[in-house]
Amino acid sequence: MAPQSLPSSRMAPLALLLGLLMAACFTFCLSHQNPKEFALTNPEKSSTKETERKETKAEEELDAEVLEVFYPTHEWQALRPGQAVPAGSHIRLNLQTGEREAKLQSEDKFRNNLKGKRLDINTNTYTSQDLKSTLAKFKEGAEVESSKKDKARQAEVKRLFRPIEELKKDFNELNVVIETDMQIMVRLINKFNSSSSSLEEKIAALFDLEYYVHQMDNAQDLLSFGGLQVVINGLNSTEPLVKEYAAFVLGAAFSSNPKVQVEAIEGGALQKLLVILATEQPFTAKKKVLFALCSLLRHFPYAQRQFLKLGGLQVLRSLVQEKGAEVLAVRVVTLFYDLVTEKMFAEEEAELTQETSPEKLQQYRQVHLLPGLREQGWCEITAHLLALPEHDAREKVLQTLGVLLATCRDHYRQDPQLSRTLASLQVEYQALASLELQDGEDEGYFRELLGSVNSLLKELR
Repeated sequence: MAPQSLPSSRMAPLALLLGLLMAACFTFCLSHQNPKEFALTNPEKSSTKETERKETKAEEELDAEVLEVFYPTHEWQALRPGQAVPAGSHIRLNLQTGEREAKLQSEDKFRNNLKGKRLDINTNTYTSQDLKSTLAKFKEGAEVESSKKDKARQAEVKRLFRPIEELKKDFNELNVVIETDMQIMVRLINKFNSSSSSLEEKIAALFDLEYYVHQMDNAQDLLSFGGLQVVINGLNSTEPLVKEYAAFVLGAAFSSNPKVQVEAIEGGALQKLLVILATEQPFTAKKKVLFALCSLLRHFPYAQRQFLKLGGLQVLRSLVQEKGAEVLAVRVVTLFYDLVTEKMFAEEEAELTQETSPEKLQQYRQVHLLPGLREQGWCEITAHLLALPEHDAREKVLQTLGVLLATCRDHYRQDPQLSRTLASLQVEYQALASLELQDGEDEGYFRELLGSVNSLLKELR
């Protein structure tokens, strides 16, 4: 018997009921399924990011002004987020627990440094205000220590030295007065210029004054109260000793001091010096006066021009021709050597600096010294001085002969005595230079003199 089929009216409700049951089961399964299994991300990376977000959130929740200090030991300890770890600690990441751990490397000096020096607190935390106050204490402590050192040093200075006021008081009680150089020079000038002072007191005042005017500033201070003119006027004294020591003071004051040189020329010092050299005076007085004249003329072209106008070359020629004046003659030819080389150096300096008409060079070009030396017979006088026995004097004469060679060449060639003297010196200095070589001196004093003699002989052939 064939099975009897269900009528269609009964099949429709059953199919609807079956569809509803299947939909309910599918919905239930979806609601209990892990959503991460369906995400298109790496589960491990998602877990790491989640951990980082948690740590960042935990760190942000910490108070920025309060940091907990971690005190390491020799055992590994877990670090909490935000804890301050002392420098030098050994830190690692525990791969099993995922936590950071720290410990001391070898010794617990970091804990001692942290407690004893880095933080001046008794709690386990410190704030920025605590740090500021600690730094302020450090600074204050340094200042206190520095202040203590300064006080100790001041106390030591006070122990070793006495205050100037106390010294002045003691000196006043002893009738001792502390004077400056200026006050001393004023006192010495007043003593020298006083009519009540004896000759010995005046000479003593000039002798002491010469010591002070060696200093450039003191020599210029001598101008400020008229002391220089007083000394210049002393050249007019009838006492030879006063002239001698006045010239001694002036020579020291003139030396390399242009301001004083100018004042001396305006005060008539040049004329007075030449008058003393041209008249009968003791040898010692002329020696000091020549010293003052040389100091006045060196590096002062205007004074050199006035010297030539006043007949200075004739005065010096008469001076060196006096009996027993060889020492003065050597000083005079040395002066001429200095004056000639000064002009040469001024011209060389102008060429190096490419200045067409510098004032200094213009002044030197107005000084016609070499023609004057030739006219006044200094070519012959200088050549005859080469016969002096002293090596030092010969050296200076040879130098002067060298700078006068262009002007006096004809005179030198016609002077048989000069040729004989040079030949004799050549033999003498060859022997002395050989002895120097034997002693191991390749560039000895006599070898230099021999070179000067050979150079002159070569030029005069």
